Amino acid sequence: MDDLRDKYLDLIGTAAGEAALEDLRVQALGKKGEISLQMRELGRMSPEERQVMGPKLNALKDEITEALALKKAALADAALNERLAAEWLDVTLPGRLRRMGSLHPVSQVWEECTAIFADMGFAVAEGPQIEEDWYNFDALNIPGHHPARAEMDTFYMHRAEGDNRPPHVLRTHTSPVQIRSLLAQGAPIRIVAPGRVYRADYDQTHTPMFHQIEGLAIDREISMANLKWVLEEFFSAYFGRSVKTRFRASHFPFTEPSAEVDIQCQWKDGTVTVGEGDDWLEVLGSGMVHPKVLTAGGIDPAQWQGFAFGMGIDRIAMLKYGIPDLRAFFESDLRWLRHYGFAALDMPTLHGGLSR
Repeated sequence: MDDLRDKYLDLIGTAAGEAALEDLRVQALGKKGEISLQMRELGRMSPEERQVMGPKLNALKDEITEALALKKAALADAALNERLAAEWLDVTLPGRLRRMGSLHPVSQVWEECTAIFADMGFAVAEGPQIEEDWYNFDALNIPGHHPARAEMDTFYMHRAEGDNRPPHVLRTHTSPVQIRSLLAQGAPIRIVAPGRVYRADYDQTHTPMFHQIEGLAIDREISMANLKWVLEEFFSAYFGRSVKTRFRASHFPFTEPSAEVDIQCQWKDGTVTVGEGDDWLEVLGSGMVHPKVLTAGGIDPAQWQGFAFGMGIDRIAMLKYGIPDLRAFFESDLRWLRHYGFAALDMPTLHGGLSR
């Protein structure tokens, strides 16, 4: 047994690589290895012989196993030292620049808008994107025959037969947040509700999912004059220059009186510049909150009144940063995002106009 021990310890000590080491392990400890075969012979021995040979063979097996492990570690260290000697690193070379991620224009404008309205005392309110039909339409004084309630314009959540829960839709505006906020907080209230909304439309200036920000202010003596001041202050802060507005009479089920709001602009060479010139561009709808909407929100219209407005975040992002096609916002093109996106410390600037 001593001969067997000396044989394998010598072979392990002179092994030139891991492949040779593995061959020695198989020769000694494999199923048909010399040590393994001797351990099988223990079954044929008398109890007295097993008592003597068993500990010796187990000790031999352990010694060979440990020798193999130590040699393997030594070979690995030698290989590493050889590699370190052959390779080198020039620490004077400039580091490799890693491209940083960009903030999406929608996220940037979302933050800009909420910050501006926050300076005017508006809190941010949120609500579910899958909304009950009542919050999305009925509470906003939108009648059952209104075109917006048709399936060609609105995404309805189809229910299984026998499901008696109220109809649900992908919200078509963030106005349901106004109703939920009125019911939860009452009056007076001053909020903006930014968020994703959904409509069945898709072209250069419309997508099935887009972003809106709506505002609501309810108090005892709020008027259209307050609405005009808030919007002019917002546009001047957002575009970084004085922006005139023009109110045109319109109709929305949830406001009375209602007005479309245009902003001053100038068209030149197929692009529009906001805040100068003699042209006008429609950007949002607004008005005084309809008494029926106040009632649906649990507010007494004889005691309280207020205004509401809503605009597309994507649309005003296109205006400020000169982005010509709304569909590009959602195409996940990294080249587009690197061009129009924002780094963490970028300061927003006015880049140009929207192509006509």
